[in-house]
Amino acid sequence: MIDFWLPAGLLLLTALAFLLIPALRTRKRQAEEDRTALNVTLYQERLQELEAQRQAGVLDEAQLEAGRAEAARELLADTEGVQLRSSTLGGAVPLACALLVPVLGVVLYLHWGALDQLDQARELASRQPQSIEEMTSRLEQSVREQPQSAEAWYFLGRTYMAQERAGDAAKAFEQAVNIAGRAPELLGQWAQALYFAGDKQWSEQLQALTDEALQADPQEVTSLGLLGIAAYESQRFADAVSYWERLVAVLPEQDPSRQAIASGIERARQQIGEGEQSGAAVAAEGTARQVLEVSVSLAPEVQAQVLPDDSVFIFARALSGPPMPLAVKRLKVSDLPVQVSLSDVDAMMPEPKLSLFEQVQLVARVSREGNAIKGEWIGQLGPVSTSAGEVQTLLIDSADQESR
Repeated sequence: MIDFWLPAGLLLLTALAFLLIPALRTRKRQAEEDRTALNVTLYQERLQELEAQRQAGVLDEAQLEAGRAEAARELLADTEGVQLRSSTLGGAVPLACALLVPVLGVVLYLHWGALDQLDQARELASRQPQSIEEMTSRLEQSVREQPQSAEAWYFLGRTYMAQERAGDAAKAFEQAVNIAGRAPELLGQWAQALYFAGDKQWSEQLQALTDEALQADPQEVTSLGLLGIAAYESQRFADAVSYWERLVAVLPEQDPSRQAIASGIERARQQIGEGEQSGAAVAAEGTARQVLEVSVSLAPEVQAQVLPDDSVFIFARALSGPPMPLAVKRLKVSDLPVQVSLSDVDAMMPEPKLSLFEQVQLVARVSREGNAIKGEWIGQLGPVSTSAGEVQTLLIDSADQESR
């Protein structure tokens, strides 16, 4: 603690100096005033002696006046340069303040200071962790002692990820988001932890988190990398290349992960080339029977309440079964009215697919936040046969009660 209390003591001594120096000067003035008072008393006694000698006939008037003048000159010489105090509080107040300043300083610091955090920082700096387990233990202790520290939760989440404890990391990143707000970097880390904790199964929550992160920061690296991984795992190799190329474009030249990402892009491109010939006929036949043509437009009363940049999610979902969309497209309000095609190509995940269901529900949602599962306006149509050849008309005309 010497490294803290020594500077604190020096600051207190500096403050006391401003208070005690005037007090010491006051004591010096007091001594001078006491000496002056003694000289005045002696002067008055000298005058009385001179008057007594005159009355006794020892001195005449001329000698009396000469003696008085001499006594006055001596008094002036003795009191020359002496300044009288203007206030009797000049000494008492600084002394009282000198006593109160250190006491109040210590009391106020113990109440509002951060001595516990200083101790913790000193402990972390003095003893470097020898293993990742020790680092984890320290960070867990930090969040127990400072549960409102978003930084501590964030680094704990990163440490959990390094230990492949994705479930614990997701909880830590969620705490950091709750404390620090929905910063793009935190959202990306949270989504990544959830993805690996869920056995690499994509979900609406992951899509919403990455959409929100990239809407706030189109160059958020964790979200771009995660979307590339998810696309590659679901064999959407073109999407994987697109996300990873965006990621490489924003990474520093010296970043060690650039080489690994470049290798992933090359593998994805090879997969695209190998699959073009072998899967062309099958894909054409499969999607020809499983394509839904959907015309989407806004009702007039809704059009007056939306913005051109508001996101529009058009998707098909099962009438009964998983709530996750079977096929989805994302547009903007400025693109409406529009006709789109929904098929297995637009699937978020490899399974389940649109072609596995005979009937689906069609939904179009307007979301100002860019959230696929939360919006302001919605249009729904269903049940619709997946083999229907005619264009399905979908009108966005209702307040989105599903998000409330």
